Amino acid sequence: MELRLLEYFLTVVREENISRAAEVLHVTQPTLSRQMKELEDELHTTLFIRGKRLTLTDSGVMLRRRAEEVVSLMKKIDSEFQEQEEISGVISVGSGGLKAAELLPELIEHFRERYPLVSFELHTGTADHVKEKLEHGLLDFGILLEPVDIEKFDYIRLSEKETWGLLMPANHPLAKEKAVTRKQLKEQPLVVTSRTALKSEIEEWLRYPVSELDIVATMNLINNAAPLAERGIACVLTIEGATTMFDPARFAFRPLTPELSFTSVLAWKKLSPYSGAAGKFLEYIKCGF
Repeated sequence: MELRLLEYFLTVVREENISRAAEVLHVTQPTLSRQMKELEDELHTTLFIRGKRLTLTDSGVMLRRRAEEVVSLMKKIDSEFQEQEEISGVISVGSGGLKAAELLPELIEHFRERYPLVSFELHTGTADHVKEKLEHGLLDFGILLEPVDIEKFDYIRLSEKETWGLLMPANHPLAKEKAVTRKQLKEQPLVVTSRTALKSEIEEWLRYPVSELDIVATMNLINNAAPLAERGIACVLTIEGATTMFDPARFAFRPLTPELSFTSVLAWKKLSPYSGAAGKFLEYIKCGF
């Protein structure tokens, strides 16, 4: 399967129309239609539900995900070889809403003072999402909230603590408190993380099963849960670093007591032969920590 065909396929997916995609790609519509049919024949499946607007079958959705990974990886390979003579290119870093991620602006600023032709691509996601992209080579580095399985990675443990607490409306009764106790937590409707490893750590702190809490919803990213907090439907059990984007006039964050906090790691794929910009950045962060 040619890389060019995957790029053509992704263009058709984005445009949702063969004719528009053909214009973008500067090929004829019959040529592009034939190539998409040949791609389906090669994979022995149907990729599109054809109509006024093309939609993807389940097979098409799966191919889109894999095609995006392959095209992204090939671009990174091209970039790394182009960087061998002059340090330039793109360094990709993934992170969630973490206090530790506040280190990135300073790292980027100082690194670019040395290598001004380098740019950064920043991705936001859960630790599991970032870890998966690291494993597939789609990210160079990731900041991961522990506990997380880092057997496949080399890493530097970061000193910044990630403190747990409740995000709530600014006028919530608990906003008058300095911290939230185990008893108070049990009395609140909550949104909690969907990460199994984190639930186990929270249970150890609670001293009773998470299932005994009044759980309204689970979340992977706080953006989906914040509207529930703002409307007073449920408080969000989360880390402080994830709440800094919210308006303090509308939201309040109160830490748990006794304190519950984890650390984060800056990780990269073990034994990866980093070169070019990513290699220089790895050298830089090893010296900086």
